[in-house]
Amino acid sequence: MLTQKVKTILLSGITVFIAFCLIKYPDQSFEASIRGLKMWWEIVFPSLLPFFITAELLIGFGVVRFIGILFEPIMRPLFNVPGAGSFAWAMGMASGYPTGAKISTRLREERQLTQIEAERLVSFTNASSPLFIFGAVSVGFFYDVKLGILLASAHYIGNALVGICMRFYGREKEKSVVKSKKHKVSIVYAFREMHRARMNDPRPFGQIVGDAVLTSIQTLVMVGGFIIFFSVLTKLMFIIGFSPAISTIFEYILQLFMLPVDLSLPLFSGLFEITQGARAISQTETGSLLAKIIVVSFILGFNGFSIQAQVASIIAPTDIRFSPYFFARILHGVFASILTVILYKPLYLNRTSFDFKGVPVSNGIPHDSWLAILYDLKELGPIITITFLLIAFIILSNRLRKT
Repeated sequence: MLTQKVKTILLSGITVFIAFCLIKYPDQSFEASIRGLKMWWEIVFPSLLPFFITAELLIGFGVVRFIGILFEPIMRPLFNVPGAGSFAWAMGMASGYPTGAKISTRLREERQLTQIEAERLVSFTNASSPLFIFGAVSVGFFYDVKLGILLASAHYIGNALVGICMRFYGREKEKSVVKSKKHKVSIVYAFREMHRARMNDPRPFGQIVGDAVLTSIQTLVMVGGFIIFFSVLTKLMFIIGFSPAISTIFEYILQLFMLPVDLSLPLFSGLFEITQGARAISQTETGSLLAKIIVVSFILGFNGFSIQAQVASIIAPTDIRFSPYFFARILHGVFASILTVILYKPLYLNRTSFDFKGVPVSNGIPHDSWLAILYDLKELGPIITITFLLIAFIILSNRLRKT
């Protein structure tokens, strides 16, 4: 009882303090809020929405069940999760966080995963997207495409190693669980199970599509709220001097690993919001390139508290616990940093450089590269966002009329 009272006082005090800071620094708060909204408006919403809707439809039509049976011989020995986890893993790497948590939660709700299996899956399916690593970090911040190969390799290999380590999580509890009968893997059996999964869903086609759109937009609106809130929170912590004060603790940690202490403040910022932290690290004048990308690799693997809050909110309606995911984030950051040191020479120093000389460049991106095409797509972001918000409003209005 005493612990709960202390928790209540602590949470209330923090909330009141944040409210006071918002009132005292309205201009800076508004600027940070607009910056977070712009990121969600132009990039996050239009880039994640297709993946979310597609995932909902594939689960609703039983396709994920089909994929899960075929990939069972791969996912079970490696990560000790059902084959359906391969879908969450692939989609999580392709689209970035928090897609892996979203799909893992849906699979848990569909009873395709046990609680322990879902916690294992969430721990290694929330990775940074290749577009963010190559387009934003390597090219946008460091102006070096070659660096993206090193960061992506360390990030995704480290992510796989986390999954292999987490396969041992919860094994004692699983001994008491009655395991389902194993079936021989075949396309015929996989198709039969896909058909059964589809037939078990009584919703008509139109409702399945409408639910997919509404659920996806609802999740992305929540994600946008977290992005804006943490953008403001990070700005306020810097203004009131909290970030510089706490970053002194990280100076000792960086010294322990023989890294420049000037990276302490960007590291602390990156623990809250990856984009701001990575940008600040790239702009730090002191320190070698290797030291900078070691710290960047860590914050990419750690995900940042903003992403972690999104994941916590997504898994909250289920029995999936947050603590295994948080432990895995620290593990991923450590693995990615170590792999960056190991792979720095073969994948960066010894690799032929990407030369942009003579090539028209805009925003650090050569015009004739695939990154330029993806970068230009963000111009359509606001249009896509408005369109689908209107679609969601129309669907909700129609359903309210019928009720």
